[in-house]
Amino acid sequence: MNRTTSAVSPRGRADNGAVLSTPLLPREPRPRLAVYLDLIRWNRPAGWLLLLWPTLSALWIAADGWPGWHLLIVFVLGTVLMRSAGCCVNDVADREFDRHVKRTARRPVTSGELPVGEALAVGAALALAAFALVLTTNPPTIALSFVALAVAVVYPYAKRGVSMPQAVLGVAFSFGIPMAFAAAQGGAEWRLAALGEAVPPHAWALLASNLFWVLAYDTEYAMVDRDDDVRIGIRTSALTLGRWDVAGVMAFHAIHLASWAAIGRALGLGVWFLAGVAVAAGQVLWHYRLIRERDRDGCFKAFRLNHWVGFALFAGAVVDLAPA
Repeated sequence: MNRTTSAVSPRGRADNGAVLSTPLLPREPRPRLAVYLDLIRWNRPAGWLLLLWPTLSALWIAADGWPGWHLLIVFVLGTVLMRSAGCCVNDVADREFDRHVKRTARRPVTSGELPVGEALAVGAALALAAFALVLTTNPPTIALSFVALAVAVVYPYAKRGVSMPQAVLGVAFSFGIPMAFAAAQGGAEWRLAALGEAVPPHAWALLASNLFWVLAYDTEYAMVDRDDDVRIGIRTSALTLGRWDVAGVMAFHAIHLASWAAIGRALGLGVWFLAGVAVAAGQVLWHYRLIRERDRDGCFKAFRLNHWVGFALFAGAVVDLAPA
């Protein structure tokens, strides 16, 4: 998932598909709060929704139902805060690329409206707020939060040397899953073995499954930006897959849904869980109709609406695990 909505996105999306050839006129001065809200994509919630639904699905599965208000608040607020912090890091890392694309040239850091140091300070403050929430959980969750932070910071730079950086994004956007299991099932001991006990193998299997969903929707977005990315020199999954991009997206979706369903069934989830998977599959088939001609608007619409796929899976898990 990329510029417009992602926590840590690699590309910008030009309104007309062209790289800027002339500078934009300076923007009128804005209140600092408005600049900060623009920096963290406050008006574009799809980014944090793509992180939230698989995290909450894992939380419900780990807790075998309702996880309690404390953990729900921690993971909802933590997701929003970390996605916002990721936007700050991403904009700093991508500022030299962003200035060449019409859509992203207006971003606060790229345009010079916000200094790099101030943007990083905002990101650090948001990350610290998220960490404060994590501190209210348990040692295994706290330990995993450092790994999650490292992956989130590394991702914006992965596209410089990785042919499919969306795989790194997939790990970053899926790490809420093992953290949810750690929070729901972990104890109060600071032992390495305690981490293994809190995060069972099926939690990592769910992370791997969700990684393929991230590959699917972020490749859809990369298809929107293909021409810009070639000109700017950014590596993406759409460019790596070439003429197999549509087939690749559908294969990623199929692997995600099939593995998610198989893991759920192995854990004893039933008909309502599978109904959620079926609804998600129906949406994926519709997305195929949107992307098969590689039309920019269609690909972007498919990407933008992908969070409903995650919601369907979450709703299926919630209903299935609800008390009879």
